[in-house]
Amino acid sequence: MSNRPEQLTYSEWAEAVRDGRLLGQECPDCGHVAGAPKGACAHCGSRDIETVELPSEGEIYSVTTIAVPPGQFEERGYQVALVQLGDARVMGRLDDQDVEIGDSVTLSGVIDVDDGHPAPVFSA
Repeated sequence: MSNRPEQLTYSEWAEAVRDGRLLGQECPDCGHVAGAPKGACAHCGSRDIETVELPSEGEIYSVTTIAVPPGQFEERGYQVALVQLGDARVMGRLDDQDVEIGDSVTLSGVIDVDDGHPAPVFSA
């Protein structure tokens, strides 16, 4: 029998996003924090990663505008960003078009991006 912590599943992560919470995983071996479910630590490979609640406020790490969206999306000119939330980075949509790297943002909602798959939405 394993003493490993329960692994965070995509379904649990998605349900938390819909509830306005962000979950990640922290590796007790190396301290790496991931902003989405993984089977093992991306830095050291440990499978003993633990589910943690991530902050809802962070800073824009990287941002880009999607000028030509994938086929299932009609909206043009929307922004997505990597947001630094504590020690983790999370990809999400942005409500505000006037944000830059380094700007502070807060989790403000959720959008279903593809057949019920949620994505966090951040606002400045």
